[in-house]
Amino acid sequence: MAAWYVLHTKARQERIAAQHLARQDFEVYTPLIRLPKRRRRRWCEVIEPLFPGYLFVHLDFKRQNTAAIRSTRGVIGLVRFGNEPQSLPNRLVEHLMAAQTDREGAISQEHPFNSGDRVEIVSGPLAGLQAVFLAASGEERAQLLLDLLGRGNRVMVSRHHLIPAL
Repeated sequence: MAAWYVLHTKARQERIAAQHLARQDFEVYTPLIRLPKRRRRRWCEVIEPLFPGYLFVHLDFKRQNTAAIRSTRGVIGLVRFGNEPQSLPNRLVEHLMAAQTDREGAISQEHPFNSGDRVEIVSGPLAGLQAVFLAASGEERAQLLLDLLGRGNRVMVSRHHLIPAL
């Protein structure tokens, strides 16, 4: 019976391993995530593997010869517990596939805030403070209502510095 298994890959070679396995007619899934990163003093969105160094492969050990997996470029081997590879629950992989939000197959990590939501500032000079989200101002800025010195002050903060307040 076919099931999903975890495959360990060489560092930063998940895409290469997935391409080579797909050419060998293996069903492969590499969960990706879209997240903001700072590159060259600017924020940009990048797509990276959700689980760096790992990907999922759908295998049926009774029907498929898996010997080619070990010699595939970018692959280290199947993740094993003892001598046996452990399968993943199908619903876990289905859930990850359903969470894909864009055409590149990436899961978005962005928190869409609504007016009135409580947020926490996680970096910058106001790190650690909580505020109320007022509105998005452009693509990268957010307008917040911050309680400083006993009164509400409007401040502009990068949206990348915000998380939902607990």
